[in-house]
Amino acid sequence: MEWKEYILCCIWSPLIVIQFVLVIILGVYNEAGLDPVMYLGWVIWAISVIFGFLPIIVLKKEGRVEKGKSYVNTIILVKSNIYSIVRHPQYTAGILLSLALVLISQSWLITAMSLIVIPLLYIDIVWADKYEVEKFGEEYEEYMKEVPRTNFIIGIIRLYRRSRL
Repeated sequence: MEWKEYILCCIWSPLIVIQFVLVIILGVYNEAGLDPVMYLGWVIWAISVIFGFLPIIVLKKEGRVEKGKSYVNTIILVKSNIYSIVRHPQYTAGILLSLALVLISQSWLITAMSLIVIPLLYIDIVWADKYEVEKFGEEYEEYMKEVPRTNFIIGIIRLYRRSRL
């Protein structure tokens, strides 16, 4: 990958870190006093943790990663486990984390950062799909038809339907 492909990551990554620091470390939370909204944010955060960390285990186990290489350097297309629900679980985790921090904080500043983070993450996901098509070809194109990019609710429904066939 070229350096240009990392530009968006260089913008959204620090913004998520800043959101996290403001909310968790500096305690910017529940500014509007809407407790149910804050609790929903914590639930979404928990889901984001699953989508963030499970791919590390799955790719190491199922992706035939060469010894000493990062878990993202798979040599086969992994379509099972979390990857049978969404194609980009770690990007999904980033989107969910940013959204969760908005709901937990109920802060205009955190919301403004999310309005930058989430679209940039989504653009990165589109670029990642293009990269994966180049890497895995037709197999990835077929996978794209079965499994959504980030919509895990639709992904769970599709997985359920596939399992019933």
